[in-house]
Parts: sequence; structure tokens; C-alpha cells
Amino acid sequence: MKVRMCCAGLRNLLQGLSFSAKYYSKHNPPQTMCPYRKIGPKKCHILDCSKNTCTHRTAPPGSILPCRFFSCKQEGAKVPSKRRQNTSIVTSDLLHKKLLKTEQKNWNDISPTYKAMTKRIKEKLEELHNMCTLSSGSPRMRFGENVYFEENGCIFLAKADDDEGNAEILFSVEDLGFSDAFIQRIRISPDQRYMAISLKSENSEEATCITMKLGNLPVVEKVIPSVFSFEWAANDVLYYTTQKNLKCQNVFMTTFIYQKHTKLVYTEQDARFFVDLYCTKDRRFLTINSSSKTTSEVWLVDCRHPFESPSLVQARTTGVLYHVEHRKDQLYILTTYGEPAEYKLMKAPVASSGKENWQLVYALEEKTKLVDFEMFSDDCIMFLKNAGHLYLNVISFVSHSVQSIKLPTWACEFELESHPEHTTSTCYFQLSSPVLPPKRFAYSFKENNLIEQAAQEVPIITNCHTTRLLAKSKDETLVPITVFHNKNSKELHRRPLLVHVYGAYGIDLNMSFKEEKLMLVEEGWILAYCHVRGGGEQGLGWHRDGCQHNKLQGLHDLRACITLLHQRGFSQPSHTALAAASAGGVLAGALCNTDPALIRAMVLQAPFVDVLNTMMKTHLPLTIEEQEEWGNPLEDEKCMKYIKSYCPYQNIKPQDFQEIIDWSIV
Repeated sequence: MKVRMCCAGLRNLLQGLSFSAKYYSKHNPPQTMCPYRKIGPKKCHILDCSKNTCTHRTAPPGSILPCRFFSCKQEGAKVPSKRRQNTSIVTSDLLHKKLLKTEQKNWNDISPTYKAMTKRIKEKLEELHNMCTLSSGSPRMRFGENVYFEENGCIFLAKADDDEGNAEILFSVEDLGFSDAFIQRIRISPDQRYMAISLKSENSEEATCITMKLGNLPVVEKVIPSVFSFEWAANDVLYYTTQKNLKCQNVFMTTFIYQKHTKLVYTEQDARFFVDLYCTKDRRFLTINSSSKTTSEVWLVDCRHPFESPSLVQARTTGVLYHVEHRKDQLYILTTYGEPAEYKLMKAPVASSGKENWQLVYALEEKTKLVDFEMFSDDCIMFLKNAGHLYLNVISFVSHSVQSIKLPTWACEFELESHPEHTTSTCYFQLSSPVLPPKRFAYSFKENNLIEQAAQEVPIITNCHTTRLLAKSKDETLVPITVFHNKNSKELHRRPLLVHVYGAYGIDLNMSFKEEKLMLVEEGWILAYCHVRGGGEQGLGWHRDGCQHNKLQGLHDLRACITLLHQRGFSQPSHTALAAASAGGVLAGALCNTDPALIRAMVLQAPFVDVLNTMMKTHLPLTIEEQEEWGNPLEDEKCMKYIKSYCPYQNIKPQDFQEIIDWSIV
């Protein structure tokens, strides 16, 4: 239904180490054609039992046949058993079987063409994957002289000044029998004697935490199932949260030396709140963050006294989000407190951390998204997004100045590398786009400049053009669009166009690098990313303007974006496909119902298309939590009517549709 996102600005130290490249060579071509393609009306018979005798009548096109038989036997009437056995009623099951048989025959007729195409695509993707692997490495985590990194399911340890070819293998996924899992998160204890790793399978929402004692021969110390986040509060004290039914509400502490034991530390009682852990950059405090979509609360564990009970920073206040860092006995607080309700950086003494003592340090500009935040000893860095462009703002606590640096125009996504030592003089990060693999950059606090690291060994598609457009929505709001196409492509109006949309939970549309996107551009496709309201591309207000009673704004935005693309000569409706995943399926499905002529095909991945029924079933794992995104139709009749007005499942009607492919069932 959704993609869960950790609180902005406090991403985990090595969240980007998964390096689990998933490319199309793992996918098989669809085995059946889509059952939703246009079907001509068929004549069938249903029983009319309104009279004493049963007669047959032809069902009009679009009629829905009953899924079960109703007895037409009345008192005094006899229905021959032969008649019952040879009835001409065509049930839904029989229709489905006939449809599937027809579609299977169609697939068998055309599959040779697709098999040849699939073979060519696989070969091309493998070539691009190998090329991009040579051009970019995985993120590094530095501890003094030691560098930890992960590649191909193995965790390595190397010396900072040594050749990584001499790196030592600390852990291998396959050696522990987790061949179908990938490494999701890594945490090294402060003294580097222990390492905690989370492994996650593609087919499971829950991860397993493996703790290892490092040394000449690393050994597995403990295996903890169903773990979401974890942090070392001290050299041998690990805090972790457990996950059940997509919820995290319990925090445990476990020790590895002396009296080994595990203890429940914190429990969240409100089902709308999700619990996550984070260590401040200077490792002074471990923070327990309990957050809903609109409200948060933080508890502190003093890492010098990890066995003491957590202390509350500020009691939750409806509509106020906040996250905490620490520097020199001051808490630095990223919060939405105050007007406007966008993120600001504030500070308060540790001893008196209530919001009445919060002092403003820095406020973001209007329509600016805070992507990430990193604290250092004398500075902090904010990664920002405004109108599709990425910026780096450096706030100096010494000179009390702010320097803004615009990152390369081609950059769409960034990944911050882990910097466990807050006294470092350099901040490392990677930039990428859907068609450009990650490039490594560094910002030097001493030199006060941005440095691009070693150039790529293999040049990647130098002829890709990036265009940024603004579409005017129904209410005159300007909606950003990012477009990629090959510079050498001619007659763009004849080229196929793949449009991407999400627009929910305040989450940005995923624009990270994928080999298949690069291949599409090289093959002459146009890629368009529509940053509609409901997402987070232009700050928290952009999300608020596209959720609950504003959800239709996102639909208007999407319609305006596709219309503008066609007007500007980027493809045409007959060559346009719309791609969406999870909650993006709401807008994609709604557009398919309201404007099927705008697109030729849809590609959906695990789409969320039945909003109304889902939000009325409170026993489902995420329903209560997500009422802040979609509303509560059980208690608000206006909300029910509003959801029903756009819910894809509730608005299917007889009309001409094009192809729809649901990759979650292929």
C-alpha cells in the first residue's frame, strides 16, 4: 500500500549500503495478457424469476452476472433435474476460464516475438549493469583508519590509505545461508568490536538482525528476528525495534558482555505512531523517535548511562514534527513548530528542552524540501530541493553564516555517505539521476568548496538531455516535470513516452539510477517524472495540498502534466504509458477512469486502487496509521463521499480502456 519513509533529515548512518541492484534480467515476460483489455460485448442468458415460470432473456452489454445460482423453484412447480444440469447459465467462473483460455492462445501466438525481444533486453541490461558497476562503487563508512563497505552481499574492512583489493571479508550473505536476502543496514559499535547487520528478503517486509563479534575470526553472536532499526548505545549495548504487521511499537535493549540480557525499554500505545531509532552524530544520545504522519515525540537515552530510563524532550503536540541532534550540550531540533509549518532548525539546552525554550537558528525558504541533514562539530549541512534542483546549504556555528551551493543540474537524487566521526573535515555524498549512475562528491569545510571525486572509468550516455517544465494545474498551481530524452532523437512527437507518478505520503518520486531507464533513453524513449501534489518535492505544504480532502489536486496535476508534455511535442496519447507503484496507483487508476484517451497503457507495481474499502477496514495493519493521509470514512460521511469520487475501484465504468499491466501479478 505504501512505502515507509524514515523522518527527513535523520536517515540512518548507512541506509544506502544495500547495493542490491535489481535489474530486468531477473524478471520473466508476462505469461498471460491482461484481462482488462477491451472486450467486445457478448450475448449470454440469465434467469428471470419474476414470474411463476422461468424464462430466458438476453443480458444487455455491461450487465454483471450473478456469481451464484438462486433457486427459481416455487411451491407447486417442478423443475426437471435434466433442465438443471443442462442450464445455459454462464457463470462468472466460466466466463473467466474462457477469457483466460483466449488470452493464453493470444499470448502463445505472439510470444515468439516477445521472447526474442526479451533476450535482447536482457543482454543489453547485463551490459549496462556491468558497465555501471565499473563506474561507481558502493558507499563507504569511515572509522578513523578503517573503512567498511558492502559489495555483492559481502561486508569488507579496508585501511583508508590501502588498496581496497587487500580488503578483509567480515561477512558474507551466502556463507550464512541467506542467499535470497540482501544487506539493508549496518551498524558498527563505537569500539569496533561488534557489528550489527539487518538482512531482508525481497519477499518479506521484516528483516533479521545478525550481530557479530569482530576480530581475527568474526563470529555470529546473536540472531534477532523481525527487527526494523537498531543502534549501538555503547560498546556492548544494542537498542533495537521489533516489527510486526508493518508496525514498530516496541524498543528493546540487549547486552553482550558480563550479564547478557534483553529488556523492554519503551512501548508506543498509539497505533498511528511508528517507532524508529537514531544516534546523534557525536554519539552522546540515542534517540527513540515515535512519529505519525503529522506528529512526533522524541525520547533520549544518554549513551554514557545506557541502562537508565529514557527522558522526554518534548511531549507530542498535534501537528508538530520534530527530530533531534546534539552539539555541545545543546539540542539542535528540526521541527515544523511555528509558522509557516515547514521545517526549521532550532536549538535548546539539554536540561530544558521544552518547546517554550526553542530558539530559531535557520528557516527554509518557501516551497523548499529538506532532503537530509547532517551535523558536524562546527557546522551542519542541509541537502535541499527546490523546483527540481538540489542544493547544499552549509550552516557555520562558528561564523554564524550560511553558504548555499547549487549542485549539478543533472542531479536528481543524492545519497549521503556515513560519517561516524563528527569531527571530520569532509562530507562525502553521491549524486545520481534515473539515467546517470552515482557520482561521488565531497564538500571540504576547510577549503569551503565542492570537489568531484575520480572521474568514471567508463563514460555513461553523454547525449542525454534533461528538461524541466512547469505545468499549470486546474487551480493555476505550477507543477514541476523532469524530462529525459536522447539528444539525437528526432521527431519527439513520434517517440514513446513513459510517465512516472506517485503523489502520496509526502514522499518524493523515486528518481534514483536504474539500468532499465538508461536503456529506454538509449532506445529512443522519453522519460517524464511528474512531481504532483501529495508528494514532498516542494516541502510539507506540497504534501498537505495533495492529501485527505485535497487528493483530487494530485489528479488535476497529473492530467495537466501529461497534457503539457503532449503540447510541447513530447510524444502523443497513442504512444504514452503511465507507470506507478503502490500508492501511486491511486492517481494512475483515477486518471485511467477519468481520461483514458490521454494514455495508451499503464504499468502498475503492487498498486493501491481500493482506497475506500481499505480505509473502512481498521483491522488491516496500516489503516489507522494512514487515516492522516486518506481520511477516516467511518466517522466522516463527507470524507467517504470524497474518497468515493476518486477511488479507482469505485469509479470503473463501461468505456474504452487501453492496455493495463499489473507487474505485481506477472
